[in-house]
Amino acid sequence: MTVYLVGAGPGEGDLLTVRAARLLGDADVVVRDRLIDVSVMEFVNPLATIVDVGKVPGDSSSQSSINELLVELAESHETVVRLKGGDPFVFGRGGEEILALRDVGVSCVVVPGLSSALAGPLAAGIPVTHRGISRGVTIVSARGARGEITDFRGLAHAELTIVILMGVEHRGVIAAQLIEGGLDPTTAVAVVEQAWTGQQRTTRGSLDELASFDVRPPAIIVVGGVARFDLRSLELFDVALL
Repeated sequence: MTVYLVGAGPGEGDLLTVRAARLLGDADVVVRDRLIDVSVMEFVNPLATIVDVGKVPGDSSSQSSINELLVELAESHETVVRLKGGDPFVFGRGGEEILALRDVGVSCVVVPGLSSALAGPLAAGIPVTHRGISRGVTIVSARGARGEITDFRGLAHAELTIVILMGVEHRGVIAAQLIEGGLDPTTAVAVVEQAWTGQQRTTRGSLDELASFDVRPPAIIVVGGVARFDLRSLELFDVALL
């Protein structure tokens, strides 16, 4: 019995790893999350059973029920692929699923994927680090395990990039806490919606404007000097830095 925990990457299907694409083509059953791009599913064996377990507001599969489902499927299918957006272990609960499966003797194979936390900003031409601008990156979820909002005041650091997942709903609180923690209100901010898809949109501004951004999930918030860059056009670069 083996379950393959596969990262679907940050968006379109051609961002899959070769190993992920091969496993999808061999799968007997695919258990997928909600935000998997339709182009990724084109790689799936046409005879495979597709099971949706994506979490949506007001109607979500609990993690325990997903764990139980994976065990049941592993007992009756040769190749079970658990397909997760981005990378299974960057806020993907991959660790929880592996522990639950191994507790009952089901082996797991991990296939990493490009995480949206790093690839998402790059879709808008934003490098999460850049010499002389950002010497590190903090990746954080806006919400904790019980739904509580993360305290961002301790994360404020002018020389680090902050990449925030699941933060659109709380963007006003995030901005206020980062400013309270010491970040300059004029610190650059970018919000990348639906990165690496045909619906991608990027909104840029300053930290004190973040609360007023007209943005919707799924989206990634980037805070720091690199957020004003656009490697695709160089239009937002300070020429002195090149």
